[in-house]
Amino acid sequence: MSTVTIVCIALMGILLFLLGANVTRHRAIRGKNGGNQASTDPADKLLIAVRAHGNAAEYVPTLIVLLLVCSALSDSWWVEALAVVAFAVRATHAVGMLTAKTLAAHGPLRDIGALGTYLVGIALGVTAIVVI
Repeated sequence: MSTVTIVCIALMGILLFLLGANVTRHRAIRGKNGGNQASTDPADKLLIAVRAHGNAAEYVPTLIVLLLVCSALSDSWWVEALAVVAFAVRATHAVGMLTAKTLAAHGPLRDIGALGTYLVGIALGVTAIVVI
């Protein structure tokens, strides 16, 4: 497995934990003020943080597993490129969500991150099948 792929996998893991820590931060602030911990308001910063973390938790582990599988099967530059793009789109998506005023509206960073995640995930799945 290449150093590039390992670094990208590590960065996606770090991103997931940072997003989780951000949720904890928001919950602590909310708890001090006696605020609602389970808001359904799409503009609520705690809900936005929870969804940014939740979305990453839904996709990052699968991307990591696919990167590990593809790396075990091939030393191709293609796998390294997909690793870099995987981290880039997940970070882009997280920034897009965390900077949104509301979850009800999509912005370009969020949309690029989501579409990129789907495309990279599909490309990794196809790569795993093709190289076996």
